[in-house]
Amino acid sequence: MADEATPAGLEPGAPAAVLDEAHQGDIVGALGTIGRHELPPRRPWSRRVLALLAIMGPGLIVMVGDNDAGGVATYAQAGQNYGSTLLWTLPLLIVVLIVAQEMVVRLGAVTGIGHGRLIKERFGRLWAGFAVVDLVILNFATLVTEFIGVGLALSYFGIRPVVSVPVAAAALVAMTVSGSFRRWERFMYVLIVTSLLVFPLALMAHPHWGAAARGTVIPGVAGGLKSNTVLFIIAIVGTTVAPWQLFFQQSNVVDKRITPRWINYERTDTIVGAFLTNTAAAAIIIATAFAFVHTSYHGSFTNALGVARGLAHVLGPAAGAIFAVVLLDASILGAAAVTLSISYAVGDVMGARHSLHRPWREAKAFYGSFAALVAVSAGLVLIPGAPLGLITEGVQALAGVLLPSAIVFLLLLCNDRDVLGPWVNPPWLNAVASVITTILVILSVVLMVTTLFPSVDVITVFVVLTCIAALGLVVLGVGARRRRPGGRPPSREHRERWTMPGLALLAPPVWTRGRRAGMYLLRGYLVLAVVLLVVKTVVLGLGH
Repeated sequence: MADEATPAGLEPGAPAAVLDEAHQGDIVGALGTIGRHELPPRRPWSRRVLALLAIMGPGLIVMVGDNDAGGVATYAQAGQNYGSTLLWTLPLLIVVLIVAQEMVVRLGAVTGIGHGRLIKERFGRLWAGFAVVDLVILNFATLVTEFIGVGLALSYFGIRPVVSVPVAAAALVAMTVSGSFRRWERFMYVLIVTSLLVFPLALMAHPHWGAAARGTVIPGVAGGLKSNTVLFIIAIVGTTVAPWQLFFQQSNVVDKRITPRWINYERTDTIVGAFLTNTAAAAIIIATAFAFVHTSYHGSFTNALGVARGLAHVLGPAAGAIFAVVLLDASILGAAAVTLSISYAVGDVMGARHSLHRPWREAKAFYGSFAALVAVSAGLVLIPGAPLGLITEGVQALAGVLLPSAIVFLLLLCNDRDVLGPWVNPPWLNAVASVITTILVILSVVLMVTTLFPSVDVITVFVVLTCIAALGLVVLGVGARRRRPGGRPPSREHRERWTMPGLALLAPPVWTRGRRAGMYLLRGYLVLAVVLLVVKTVVLGLGH
């Protein structure tokens, strides 16, 4: 088996894609170690399970981390205000998560470099700057909401934010800058196990399982489909696929040293994480739906702290305490993943060392950026009179603005044969991914437009955009069918031996007129949307 540092097709000593030598070596996970040259076991099943346990991590962490403070609050609001009628959104979102994150799994394992660096090499410094600056702004705002969650969660136990937020920030930094990937991943596993408390919480609400099953398989919404309910459904989708997830999992796959031969195991990790995170989301909806039904709390969501106090009043103090612990756990796990995605991306683009395998003295810029982001965002939460509500509201709109560009870059990279070789998307996956991407883009644009212009009718905007997108998909499908290459698919052995050559050896990407026009259109959309969002935020901040 060829060494990962020397991909098949390259002469010995030729430059490989790996940028940080800490990304080469044994796979060291929270639950086991796999040798650098070890082959995936074929039998018995016990060895395959042990190998999966060692590989697992990036998929679980990115998925469960998506159920952060904002996610917990959103799902609790769905149950409290709409009962179990929105459970049907979650099975659909499992498919969306798996398709999107499987693509970054391949990119990370095959190329050996992060998402930000690939964008820089294939699309230029300007687009890489756009992507990373946008990611920093969005993630910083998201990080503020995580520490808002920490403050609300511990306020339930009588601990003031001036104490709880700095302690949580210090603990988060301490566990990340230890210089041990295994120690960091084990810390993440503790948080993941703690998040499972949502399941006994759901049982404490004594749910009606027949109603929950109907809500899962029959699309609908309590009170009928109106503009505000459509907007809330979009918000649920917006908590599922965010740009930081793409950057984080690809870089974490690279940092864990997962190579093409272990891709199927990492795919399983991603699938398990997708099912776990959406099942946990369903548990939150079920808990609040059946706890608050026929009470004064139904339909009167305020914030996550209000949910904890309401559960304590209806189900008893234990239920309120469990929800507060779940909120705290989600806030810290989300903060860890979101912040690390920024540090990974900055290291990718700037060429700095960026690995959790390195101690502080060897990666000061990597860990320093992490600590600075945590400190500043935690400090902002403690400023008296800070517009925390405005920040929380703006995070979803900003994510909606940036999601289209992130998804477009992902699809372009996964169809770049110089980058992925035999690992490029097959035609059927491109078709599925294109439909999902189009839906996500439509929902993101609707969310952004309605946030900027609340008087716009959501349903009308959605229908118009859907018609335009359907026509565009038909045109793109016809064109792709004509350009589809022939030939036999690559063998499994060839795929497992192939990794991306060194960046210096890659031919410059070919920019067709259509791609160039599309990229300019995307750039114009981003500039216009961000400007409008800034204006809207300033107006709201001034109180007009």
